[in-house]
Amino acid sequence: MNQLQSAVEGVVTPEMEDVARMEEIDPELVRERVALGQIVILKGRFREKRTVGIGKGLRTKINASIGTSTDVCDLDHEKAKARIAERAGADTLMELSAAGDLDLIRREVLEEVSLPVGNVPLYQAFCETMRKHGTPSRMDPEYLFELIERQCQDGMAFMAIHCGINLFTIERMEKQGYRYGGLCSKGGTLMIQWMIDNNRENPLYEQFDRVCDILKRYDTVLSLGNGIRAGAIHDSLDRAQMAELILNCELAEIARLRGCQAMVEGPGHVPLDEIEANIILQKKMSGDAPYYMLGPLPCDVGAGWDHITAAIGAAQSSMYGADLICYITPAEHLALPDEEDVEIGVKTARLAAHIGDVVKLKGKADLRDKQISKDRRDFNWEMQLQNMLFPDDASKILEARRSQARKGCSMCGDMCALKNAEATLNPFLFGDKLNRLSGTDGPGEAKE
Repeated sequence: MNQLQSAVEGVVTPEMEDVARMEEIDPELVRERVALGQIVILKGRFREKRTVGIGKGLRTKINASIGTSTDVCDLDHEKAKARIAERAGADTLMELSAAGDLDLIRREVLEEVSLPVGNVPLYQAFCETMRKHGTPSRMDPEYLFELIERQCQDGMAFMAIHCGINLFTIERMEKQGYRYGGLCSKGGTLMIQWMIDNNRENPLYEQFDRVCDILKRYDTVLSLGNGIRAGAIHDSLDRAQMAELILNCELAEIARLRGCQAMVEGPGHVPLDEIEANIILQKKMSGDAPYYMLGPLPCDVGAGWDHITAAIGAAQSSMYGADLICYITPAEHLALPDEEDVEIGVKTARLAAHIGDVVKLKGKADLRDKQISKDRRDFNWEMQLQNMLFPDDASKILEARRSQARKGCSMCGDMCALKNAEATLNPFLFGDKLNRLSGTDGPGEAKE
């Protein structure tokens, strides 16, 4: 039995126990939410891989994407980026290569990391069809399904599959008549082209049960791809995008009933005042299925700094209930990311997700923030570093510019507010008086 089937049967699997231990919650609660389709569990099938839980009540996770392009195709480069993504703290990795020996690249990347790895089967299907026939329109649906199974056999933990594009959603786009950002999904655009050129329904939608049955067999999580997502903030929540979101939420329920774990992918460009509404709609229509948001980017003018643009959107998304965030690197909209871009992208997204989790998981995610505040007040540098998200980066700055003659840092020197408060206001600000009166370590905290 796979994770979902086990959960429905009332069985708590070792993977559910792993998730419960990492998230510090009851294993039975994990099982219950997996059974309801509110949590998915990702893990490589054949090798000793990291187990990652995504969904309701869990820490917001971060995905890093790598992969070759027709302009830059270097396997060693992609393997290095995969290692850097894991070292920087990514929870999952997507291998999105669109050039080179795609089977070899996928298998090499899978061997390189312990992270659950995902991909987009349409990339290889269309890439190899275009190599062979010169046009994506001659892609054979049977080849696509064979490819999905082959990739599952290789050990893919999850797959972004564009099942929510159908003739109805294309009609919504045509009747809408205009988009500022056009289409920004590679796989989605090629599938739409295939459908129009062949005057046929999307085989991934038409044979959705078949998609579910393949992934169910390998316990590969279905990530319902957002192929008509907005590529500009002025296209956010338009009819075409919403038609696909509605359909993907419906398909997530069908997948769960067929025993296939599923999550829904969200848009890439959303203004700040629409992020909450987007998440509310997805959660309500899908029965709280995990939501995988790409970015999101709340403005369109930040190229070169889009990791910061996305961090603002990601923090809001995390706060309002998004479950998995795809990082954005400084190279977004400009170039294929290099190793430095990957590291910056992962760390920025991790920080943004934590900012959201401080609100979403209040009383749990913010415990490190509370402790580091006390240690900063007390000049306990060792404990501060232990609780920082990026202790190595912080330590390098601290040691390079340290004020050797003082307890504090070189920012304020003798004017250090904490040092002067410690000397003159200790009984009031550092809790001594409060502790004597109440027997606590701080407001509302019982003394151990």
